[in-house]
Amino acid sequence: MTRPLIAVPARFSATTSALRYAAEVNARALIEAVWRAGGEPAGIHPADPADADVTERLARFDGVLLPGGGDLAPHRYGAADVHHSVYDVDDLQDAFDLEVARRTLELGMPLLAICRGLQAVNVALGGALEQDMGGPEREHRHVVHPVPIRRGTLLEQATGSEKAEASCYHHQRVDRLGAGLTVTARATDGTVEGLELTGTKGWFTAVQWHPEDTAHRDPAQQGLFDALVRAARGGR
Repeated sequence: MTRPLIAVPARFSATTSALRYAAEVNARALIEAVWRAGGEPAGIHPADPADADVTERLARFDGVLLPGGGDLAPHRYGAADVHHSVYDVDDLQDAFDLEVARRTLELGMPLLAICRGLQAVNVALGGALEQDMGGPEREHRHVVHPVPIRRGTLLEQATGSEKAEASCYHHQRVDRLGAGLTVTARATDGTVEGLELTGTKGWFTAVQWHPEDTAHRDPAQQGLFDALVRAARGGR
C-alpha cells in the first residue's frame, strides 16, 4: 500500500555537526514515529507565505504534522512586552507555521500538532499564550507526568486511553483559547495539554507534550501518529 505523504514543516537550526552549516531539520524520533505508522514523512521548507502560496504547496500532501520548536514571537498574539525567557524566535518560521495551521484546517486536511505546533494553532485561531509558566519550579521541562484525557475526544480515540504519560518540554502554555478550540486534556496544574477544534472538516488533534519521545515503547503515544496516518489514508 502506498504510504500517505505527511508534510512536516522543517525547523531552522543554527548548527548541525554532520552538515557543517545552518540547516533545516526535524527530530529523528518524530520522523520515525510517522514512518512506523505507515506514513511517508516529508520535510517542507518554511518559505515566506507571501512568496509561495501555502495552500498550493500543501495540495500534494495527504496530512500535516506541525512539530515542536522555539517560541512564537509574543507580538503574534498581541503581547506588547517580551518575557526574558522567550527564546529561538524566528519571524519566518512563525509566519510559515501560522499559515500552515490556518490553511490545513481550512482545507480539512488531517493535522497533528505537537508542543509549539499546538501553540501555533491556538495563536492562528486568535488565541494567546502565557509567555512563561513561572520559572524552573513550574515549567514542564524534562518532565514526564500523567495527563487525564477527556472522554469521547479524538485524543482518547487515538491514544486508546483516558490517561497519558506525557513527556513534556515547554515553559509556555495556552492562556486564551483560539476560536472554536476545546480543551481535551489538562495537567494537574491546569496547563492545557490537548486541544481539538469544534466543527472542523478534517481530523485534528493537538498535544502540548512530545509523544515522539516515548512512541517507540508506548502504544498510546504511537497511537497519535497512527491516527494521523489513518486519517491521511481517508480512514482506511
